[in-house]
Amino acid sequence: MRRIARITRDPAGAEDVVQSAMVRMLEYRRDKAVANPEAFVARAAVNLAIDERRQRARRLEHGLDFITDTPADAHPLQDEVLRTRDRLARLKLGMARLSPRTREVFLLHRLEGLKYREIAEQLGITVSAVEKHVAKASLFLTKWTEQW
Repeated sequence: MRRIARITRDPAGAEDVVQSAMVRMLEYRRDKAVANPEAFVARAAVNLAIDERRQRARRLEHGLDFITDTPADAHPLQDEVLRTRDRLARLKLGMARLSPRTREVFLLHRLEGLKYREIAEQLGITVSAVEKHVAKASLFLTKWTEQW
């Protein structure tokens, strides 16, 4: 821990680095044998500490020392939420304008993740018909949302 704290110049962050090294060792051990776990963790911790120190130096060098690895708030901005809701409402209107069969085929493919062959078998139509329905829906919805 002292060695890592010296490398990172951050005694409080040394524990996090060692913890990350432990996680790496445990993940590595799932697939491969580790002859000396303590040595593995020590080397990984040193490597992580060096990487962290370099990243911090780069941020300082470019005047970006205020940037952290994690955003303060990962939630979208309210205006983004409103725009997304508007686009979703517009998409729903467009979906309602599709024929029932085209809408069904499109939703089976896009939402359910079914392959064309699976949709064809389920609905009793040809794969070619499925391709045409998906293409028709995609083209229409693309144009429909572009005009928005």
